[in-house]
Amino acid sequence: MARVDGEKRIDHEKGSRRMSDSLNACTPSERHRIVAVGFADEIAATTDWSAQTPVPEWTARDVVAHLIDWFPPFLQAGGIALPSVSTDGDLGAAWDQRTTAVQSLLDDGDSDRDFTHPQLGTLPLSAAVDRFYTADIFMHTWDLAQAGGRIPDLDPEYAANLLDGLRSMEEMIRQSGQFGTARPVPGDAGPVVSLMAFIGRDPEFAS
Repeated sequence: MARVDGEKRIDHEKGSRRMSDSLNACTPSERHRIVAVGFADEIAATTDWSAQTPVPEWTARDVVAHLIDWFPPFLQAGGIALPSVSTDGDLGAAWDQRTTAVQSLLDDGDSDRDFTHPQLGTLPLSAAVDRFYTADIFMHTWDLAQAGGRIPDLDPEYAANLLDGLRSMEEMIRQSGQFGTARPVPGDAGPVVSLMAFIGRDPEFAS
């Protein structure tokens, strides 16, 4: 099994471009870096880790713990081991450790090698990270920001792409239980709010 040690810290300067800048034109490596730094910004802005999020059963701390904890088993199913990261202490430091390890996979010269997952089949490793993890970070950035009453600066074009993709497989994702029931949206809602409402978030949560 391949192991990622993640010794090299993620370069926040390279990820300093705002998440509202176009993500669609980025490589998987660039997109993960930008989205991960945007989520780190929301971690830094969070002062109440027990605050309720738009996900009914999750607090702000739970959102970060989810993103740190779920991806290693996903990769391990395809033969890649990420270093363990504790979420019991400083969540900012924990997030930096997790994203540094994932970024090292994407910055590797062999990031497009085949990755075979027992449920998903075979696809490039970079595509697996991009489709399943980076997209999840992007959507949960909304949750963490909303827990603190903030509206995150998210890329509407990328949100529109994600929404189109999710709509094309709506029956499957609803049956999976991973997304809530779609919420109604205001008539003037943009792609970001429309995406969040589609996956079950209340557009008026932080109003």
